[in-house]
Amino acid sequence: MTLHGALSPAGLLLAAGEGSRLGRPKATLELDGERLVDRGVRTLREGGCSPVLVVAGAAQIEVIGAVVVPNPDWRDGMGSSLRAGLAALPPACPAVVIALVDQPLITPAAVGRLIAAYEAGAEIAVATYGGARRNPVLLRAGHYAGVAEAAVGDQGARGYLRAHPDLVTSVACDDVAAPDDIDTPEDLEAFNRREPR
Repeated sequence: MTLHGALSPAGLLLAAGEGSRLGRPKATLELDGERLVDRGVRTLREGGCSPVLVVAGAAQIEVIGAVVVPNPDWRDGMGSSLRAGLAALPPACPAVVIALVDQPLITPAAVGRLIAAYEAGAEIAVATYGGARRNPVLLRAGHYAGVAEAAVGDQGARGYLRAHPDLVTSVACDDVAAPDDIDTPEDLEAFNRREPR
């Protein structure tokens, strides 16, 4: 529940890829002793999302505190995972925060800022870093169908956002999060060398 008694935005973690450049599914990687999928779910929950859904594909995963949504079409790209996740949201879900499993420096504070923008009236809220729009992204329910239709191949919500710039609220998150992702073994090694937060 939010402060106003309305239903909270849901959280949607896209975690279906096989991690082809990494050599194994990113969802199962561990960082600071925690699987990336568990870290992503925790970030969404602590940021104010309920329920949290995880779209799985290449790896069969069980996650405590989240509903796992299987995406049999995960090989078709991230768009298929986004469509599967949006289709699985509860009917009364008023909004959703969408995050990617391979961005472990996204924080509950960044998720909370998107939710605050939504509570202030934003239709779509997007985290920005250095002025550039990245993830996570919050969508009000009225945009689920349009985003799902535009999500093809490896494209998620980006095409829909570009087509509707007047609906997008940018939310600066530079001071509380970072969009760095883990794509290669070298990326993982660099993350593991840094000081744990």
